[in-house]
Amino acid sequence: MSNFSSSAILIRRIDHGDFDLILTFLTLERGKVSCIAKYAKKSVKRFSGVLELFYDLDIVCTRGKGKLPFLKEASVRHPHMGIRCNILKTAYAGYWAQLVDQWMEEGQKDAGMFGIFQKALSFLDQDILSPEVASIFFQMKFLIISGIYPDFVQCNQCGLSFDKIKGDKLSFDLGKGGLTCKTCTVKTGQSITLSRGAVKQLIWITEKPAEKIFRIRFSAQVKQESLSFLETFIPFHLGIRPKSLAFLQQIREKRPLETNICIENK
Repeated sequence: MSNFSSSAILIRRIDHGDFDLILTFLTLERGKVSCIAKYAKKSVKRFSGVLELFYDLDIVCTRGKGKLPFLKEASVRHPHMGIRCNILKTAYAGYWAQLVDQWMEEGQKDAGMFGIFQKALSFLDQDILSPEVASIFFQMKFLIISGIYPDFVQCNQCGLSFDKIKGDKLSFDLGKGGLTCKTCTVKTGQSITLSRGAVKQLIWITEKPAEKIFRIRFSAQVKQESLSFLETFIPFHLGIRPKSLAFLQQIREKRPLETNICIENK
Protein backbone atom coordinates (compact mmCIF):
# COMPACT_ATOMS: atom_id res chain seq x y z
CA MET A 1 0.00 0.00 0.00
CA SER A 2 1.01 3.62 -0.56
CA ASN A 3 -0.46 6.91 0.58
CA PHE A 4 -0.97 10.15 -1.28
CA SER A 5 -2.22 13.50 -0.02
CA SER A 6 -3.53 16.63 -1.67
CA SER A 7 -5.70 19.71 -1.37
CA ALA A 8 -9.10 18.69 -2.70
CA ILE A 9 -12.64 19.87 -3.38
CA LEU A 10 -15.47 17.34 -3.14
CA ILE A 11 -17.48 17.39 -6.38
CA ARG A 12 -19.55 14.19 -6.18
CA ARG A 13 -20.66 11.68 -3.55
CA ILE A 14 -22.58 8.43 -4.06
CA ASP A 15 -23.92 6.00 -1.47
CA HIS A 16 -22.19 2.62 -1.63
CA GLY A 17 -23.86 -0.09 0.40
CA ASP A 18 -25.20 0.67 3.85
CA PHE A 19 -22.22 2.47 5.31
CA ASP A 20 -19.75 3.54 2.61
CA LEU A 21 -19.47 6.47 0.20
CA ILE A 22 -17.82 6.69 -3.18
CA LEU A 23 -16.38 10.19 -3.44
CA THR A 24 -14.98 12.16 -6.34
CA PHE A 25 -12.57 15.00 -5.63
CA LEU A 26 -10.94 17.61 -7.79
CA THR A 27 -7.42 17.68 -6.35
CA LEU A 28 -4.47 19.97 -6.82
CA GLU A 29 -1.90 17.20 -7.04
CA ARG A 30 -3.71 14.46 -9.00
CA GLY A 31 -6.61 16.05 -10.84
CA LYS A 32 -9.88 14.15 -10.55
CA VAL A 33 -9.67 11.35 -8.00
CA SER A 34 -12.38 8.89 -6.92
CA CYS A 35 -12.09 6.91 -3.71
CA ILE A 36 -14.08 4.94 -1.15
CA ALA A 37 -14.76 6.27 2.33
CA LYS A 38 -15.35 3.14 4.42
CA TYR A 39 -18.06 3.44 7.08
CA ALA A 40 -18.37 7.17 6.34
CA LYS A 41 -22.14 7.11 6.97
CA LYS A 42 -21.73 5.20 10.24
CA SER A 43 -18.65 6.63 11.92
CA VAL A 44 -19.16 9.78 13.99
CA LYS A 45 -15.45 10.24 14.64
CA ARG A 46 -13.56 9.91 11.34
CA PHE A 47 -15.59 11.88 8.78
CA SER A 48 -18.54 13.43 10.61
CA GLY A 49 -19.48 16.76 9.00
CA VAL A 50 -16.45 16.70 6.70
CA LEU A 51 -17.49 14.99 3.48
CA GLU A 52 -19.90 17.62 2.15
CA LEU A 53 -20.08 18.84 -1.43
CA PHE A 54 -17.90 21.84 -2.31
CA TYR A 55 -15.87 21.60 0.90
CA ASP A 56 -12.24 22.62 0.40
CA LEU A 57 -10.27 19.84 2.12
CA ASP A 58 -6.90 18.27 2.78
CA ILE A 59 -7.18 14.55 2.10
CA VAL A 60 -4.99 11.48 2.55
CA CYS A 61 -5.77 8.33 0.55
CA THR A 62 -4.37 4.81 0.74
CA ARG A 63 -4.02 2.60 -2.30
CA GLY A 64 -4.96 -1.03 -1.78
CA LYS A 65 -5.64 -3.99 -4.03
CA GLY A 66 -8.96 -2.66 -5.32
CA LYS A 67 -9.58 -0.30 -8.22
CA LEU A 68 -10.33 2.65 -5.98
CA PRO A 69 -8.13 3.98 -3.18
CA PHE A 70 -9.49 4.36 0.34
CA LEU A 71 -9.96 7.75 1.96
CA LYS A 72 -7.86 7.61 5.12
CA GLU A 73 -8.08 11.19 6.43
CA ALA A 74 -9.92 14.39 5.57
CA SER A 75 -9.77 17.79 7.23
CA VAL A 76 -11.64 20.96 6.31
CA ARG A 77 -9.76 23.95 4.95
CA HIS A 78 -12.91 25.91 4.06
CA PRO A 79 -16.54 24.71 4.24
CA HIS A 80 -17.97 27.37 1.90
CA MET A 81 -21.06 27.65 4.07
CA GLY A 82 -22.10 30.78 2.18
CA ILE A 83 -22.80 28.44 -0.75
CA ARG A 84 -24.40 25.60 1.16
CA CYS A 85 -26.87 27.92 2.91
CA ASN A 86 -28.19 29.33 -0.36
CA ILE A 87 -30.08 27.16 -2.83
CA LEU A 88 -29.26 29.31 -5.87
CA LYS A 89 -25.54 29.33 -5.07
CA THR A 90 -25.67 25.59 -4.43
CA ALA A 91 -27.26 25.08 -7.85
CA TYR A 92 -24.50 27.08 -9.58
CA ALA A 93 -21.74 25.24 -7.71
CA GLY A 94 -23.37 21.92 -8.55
CA TYR A 95 -23.42 22.81 -12.25
CA TRP A 96 -19.74 23.77 -12.23
CA ALA A 97 -18.83 20.60 -10.35
CA GLN A 98 -20.63 18.45 -12.90
CA LEU A 99 -18.87 20.21 -15.78
CA VAL A 100 -15.52 19.46 -14.16
CA ASP A 101 -16.50 15.86 -13.44
CA GLN A 102 -17.73 15.20 -16.98
CA TRP A 103 -14.79 16.88 -18.69
CA MET A 104 -11.83 15.58 -16.71
CA GLU A 105 -10.48 12.05 -16.85
CA GLU A 106 -9.50 10.20 -13.70
CA GLY A 107 -5.96 11.06 -12.59
CA GLN A 108 -5.59 13.89 -15.12
CA LYS A 109 -3.64 16.54 -13.22
CA ASP A 110 -4.74 20.09 -13.98
CA ALA A 111 -3.68 22.72 -11.46
CA GLY A 112 -5.31 25.41 -13.61
CA MET A 113 -8.74 23.80 -13.39
CA PHE A 114 -8.37 23.30 -9.65
CA GLY A 115 -7.36 26.94 -9.17
CA ILE A 116 -10.22 28.36 -11.22
CA PHE A 117 -12.81 26.15 -9.57
CA GLN A 118 -11.48 27.05 -6.12
CA LYS A 119 -11.49 30.75 -7.01
CA ALA A 120 -15.03 30.66 -8.41
CA LEU A 121 -16.32 28.92 -5.27
CA SER A 122 -14.62 31.59 -3.17
CA PHE A 123 -16.24 34.38 -5.22
CA LEU A 124 -19.62 32.70 -4.77
CA ASP A 125 -19.16 31.96 -1.08
CA GLN A 126 -17.99 35.44 -0.10
CA ASP A 127 -20.36 37.41 -2.40
CA ILE A 128 -17.41 38.96 -4.22
CA LEU A 129 -19.38 38.44 -7.43
CA SER A 130 -23.06 37.79 -7.98
CA PRO A 131 -23.84 34.11 -8.66
CA GLU A 132 -24.53 34.94 -12.31
CA VAL A 133 -21.27 36.78 -12.90
CA ALA A 134 -19.31 34.17 -10.96
CA SER A 135 -20.78 31.55 -13.29
CA ILE A 136 -19.86 33.55 -16.40
CA PHE A 137 -16.33 33.85 -15.01
CA PHE A 138 -16.02 30.14 -14.26
CA GLN A 139 -17.47 28.97 -17.56
CA MET A 140 -15.22 31.22 -19.66
CA LYS A 141 -12.12 30.09 -17.77
CA PHE A 142 -13.32 26.48 -18.03
CA LEU A 143 -13.53 26.85 -21.81
CA ILE A 144 -9.99 28.21 -22.06
CA ILE A 145 -8.53 25.40 -19.95
CA SER A 146 -10.53 22.68 -21.68
CA GLY A 147 -9.50 23.90 -25.13
CA ILE A 148 -13.00 24.45 -26.52
CA TYR A 149 -12.87 28.23 -26.33
CA PRO A 150 -15.29 30.01 -28.74
CA ASP A 151 -13.71 32.00 -31.57
CA PHE A 152 -14.61 35.66 -31.06
CA VAL A 153 -11.60 36.96 -32.98
CA GLN A 154 -12.96 36.76 -36.51
CA CYS A 155 -15.60 35.35 -38.82
CA ASN A 156 -14.91 31.62 -38.95
CA GLN A 157 -15.77 31.54 -42.65
CA CYS A 158 -14.02 34.47 -44.33
CA GLY A 159 -11.65 35.59 -41.56
CA LEU A 160 -13.07 39.11 -41.26
CA SER A 161 -11.91 40.48 -37.89
CA PHE A 162 -14.35 41.08 -35.06
CA ASP A 163 -13.83 44.85 -35.20
CA LYS A 164 -14.80 44.92 -38.86
CA ILE A 165 -17.94 42.81 -38.60
CA LYS A 166 -20.80 45.27 -38.95
CA GLY A 167 -23.81 45.59 -36.71
CA ASP A 168 -24.56 45.36 -33.01
CA LYS A 169 -26.17 41.94 -33.33
CA LEU A 170 -23.68 39.22 -34.21
CA SER A 171 -24.30 35.64 -35.27
CA PHE A 172 -22.46 32.78 -33.61
CA ASP A 173 -22.38 29.33 -35.22
CA LEU A 174 -22.50 26.67 -32.48
CA GLY A 175 -21.33 23.85 -34.72
CA LYS A 176 -18.30 25.70 -36.01
CA GLY A 177 -17.61 27.38 -32.69
CA GLY A 178 -17.21 30.94 -33.92
CA LEU A 179 -18.70 34.18 -35.14
CA THR A 180 -19.98 34.62 -38.67
CA CYS A 181 -20.33 37.95 -40.47
CA LYS A 182 -23.57 38.93 -42.22
CA THR A 183 -22.23 37.83 -45.59
CA CYS A 184 -21.31 34.35 -44.35
CA THR A 185 -24.20 33.76 -41.97
CA VAL A 186 -26.47 30.88 -42.92
CA LYS A 187 -29.73 30.50 -41.03
CA THR A 188 -29.53 27.19 -39.14
CA GLY A 189 -30.78 25.81 -35.87
CA GLN A 190 -27.23 26.00 -34.57
CA SER A 191 -26.93 29.79 -34.66
CA ILE A 192 -27.10 32.10 -31.65
CA THR A 193 -27.40 35.87 -31.73
CA LEU A 194 -25.10 37.83 -29.41
CA SER A 195 -24.81 41.57 -28.94
CA ARG A 196 -21.45 43.16 -29.58
CA GLY A 197 -21.41 44.31 -25.96
CA ALA A 198 -21.79 40.75 -24.67
CA VAL A 199 -18.95 39.51 -26.86
CA LYS A 200 -16.68 42.32 -25.65
CA GLN A 201 -17.44 41.47 -22.01
CA LEU A 202 -16.73 37.78 -22.55
CA ILE A 203 -13.43 38.61 -24.26
CA TRP A 204 -12.50 40.92 -21.37
CA ILE A 205 -13.03 38.13 -18.84
CA THR A 206 -10.70 35.79 -20.70
CA GLU A 207 -7.93 38.37 -20.90
CA LYS A 208 -7.94 39.51 -17.26
CA PRO A 209 -6.59 37.64 -14.23
CA ALA A 210 -9.05 36.46 -11.62
CA GLU A 211 -7.90 39.16 -9.20
CA LYS A 212 -9.34 41.88 -11.47
CA ILE A 213 -12.62 40.22 -12.30
CA PHE A 214 -14.54 42.14 -9.63
CA ARG A 215 -14.11 45.29 -11.72
CA ILE A 216 -16.42 44.07 -14.46
CA ARG A 217 -19.98 45.42 -14.62
CA PHE A 218 -22.66 43.57 -16.60
CA SER A 219 -25.96 45.11 -17.63
CA ALA A 220 -28.95 42.85 -16.96
CA GLN A 221 -29.33 42.19 -20.69
CA VAL A 222 -25.67 41.30 -21.27
CA LYS A 223 -25.64 39.09 -18.18
CA GLN A 224 -28.65 37.16 -19.45
CA GLU A 225 -27.20 36.89 -22.96
CA SER A 226 -23.87 35.64 -21.66
CA LEU A 227 -25.40 32.99 -19.41
CA SER A 228 -27.73 31.80 -22.16
CA PHE A 229 -24.85 31.54 -24.62
CA LEU A 230 -22.48 29.70 -22.28
CA GLU A 231 -25.14 27.31 -20.99
CA THR A 232 -25.89 26.39 -24.60
CA PHE A 233 -22.35 26.36 -26.01
CA ILE A 234 -20.72 24.22 -23.32
CA PRO A 235 -23.27 21.34 -23.28
CA PHE A 236 -23.27 21.38 -27.09
CA HIS A 237 -19.52 20.80 -27.23
CA LEU A 238 -19.44 18.42 -24.28
CA GLY A 239 -22.06 16.34 -26.06
CA ILE A 240 -24.22 16.08 -22.95
CA ARG A 241 -26.60 18.33 -21.07
CA PRO A 242 -25.84 18.13 -17.34
CA LYS A 243 -28.84 17.38 -15.12
CA SER A 244 -27.51 20.02 -12.76
CA LEU A 245 -28.03 22.66 -15.45
CA ALA A 246 -31.73 21.87 -15.73
CA PHE A 247 -32.01 22.18 -11.93
CA LEU A 248 -30.10 25.48 -11.95
CA GLN A 249 -32.32 26.96 -14.64
CA GLN A 250 -35.43 25.85 -12.79
CA ILE A 251 -34.26 27.48 -9.56
CA ARG A 252 -33.25 30.65 -11.42
CA GLU A 253 -36.63 30.95 -13.12
CA LYS A 254 -38.54 30.58 -9.88
CA ARG A 255 -36.35 33.07 -8.00
CA PRO A 256 -37.72 32.11 -4.59
CA LEU A 257 -38.06 34.97 -2.13
CA GLU A 258 -36.08 33.02 0.46
CA THR A 259 -32.98 31.31 -0.93
CA ASN A 260 -31.11 31.01 2.34
CA ILE A 261 -31.93 27.41 3.18
CA CYS A 262 -28.99 26.05 5.09
CA ILE A 263 -27.94 22.48 4.36
CA GLU A 264 -27.10 20.97 7.71
CA ASN A 265 -24.10 18.73 8.09
CA LYS A 266 -24.94 15.10 8.72
